[in-house]
Amino acid sequence: MENQVIVETQNLTKIYGNGTEVRALDGVSMRIIEGEFVSVMGPSGSGKSTLLNLVGALDRPTSGTVLVNGQDLTQVRDLDTFRARTVGFIFQLHNLIPTLTARENVEVPMRGQSMSHGKRRRRSEELLALVGLTDRMNHLPNQLSGGQRQRVAIARALANQPAIVLADEPTGDLDSQSGAEVIELMHQLNRELGTTFIVVTHDSAVARQTSRILIMRDGRIVHEHMVGTPFEEDLATFRRSALGRAILAGDEAALAQLGPDERAALQRLLGGRGH
Repeated sequence: MENQVIVETQNLTKIYGNGTEVRALDGVSMRIIEGEFVSVMGPSGSGKSTLLNLVGALDRPTSGTVLVNGQDLTQVRDLDTFRARTVGFIFQLHNLIPTLTARENVEVPMRGQSMSHGKRRRRSEELLALVGLTDRMNHLPNQLSGGQRQRVAIARALANQPAIVLADEPTGDLDSQSGAEVIELMHQLNRELGTTFIVVTHDSAVARQTSRILIMRDGRIVHEHMVGTPFEEDLATFRRSALGRAILAGDEAALAQLGPDERAALQRLLGGRGH
């Protein structure tokens, strides 16, 4: 049985500005399979967040189509209801309501979903237990650490059992240890629940924990690859580097520009052999 395509974009374009035109997305076509954990990388202004906003129905494309869970977003009239039922969002800044407890914050997306107060409460408690915050359910956001607040945000994103979860720089405001824990949690939820995650990140360490990396530049997807073992990923990074390309191409002119320290380090790396 063929895996179901959960997200598909076809020639997706987004242009901003009335005078000077800014082409944020330029004909992006991609497919995300149900249950994937995909990361999107690229420099600032490459179109990563714009792509996420269009997939999450937070914005509309200038042209092209977005299909999420089989629905063409250009044909969806009530986008608020669509977002509430189909998409979970995690942002760099957790966007928790400061006057609500962790449990109450998780309940927010469930309001207006024909769910009783008792069911909302049970669901929020189950989700907070799932993300390891059973003992923090009644704490306000300012009583939680940054990593704990992001865990609440993840639980909130899962509240309505969304088809996809979109995360925009979810570790960008965290220290390295908390960031690693948050990504590992998302990875665990992806494995155990089969939830589809699309994560925008600048951090290659975060991207390496996903199953597939899409690299964007100038509004286009310019490269993608399946994530391999740590050794394979190190080799792929080396191949894409200027030094790696020079070595593989036997570019003596480029290698001759290395400084003494760099050349010595390269010789140590190659076991003392010359070029």
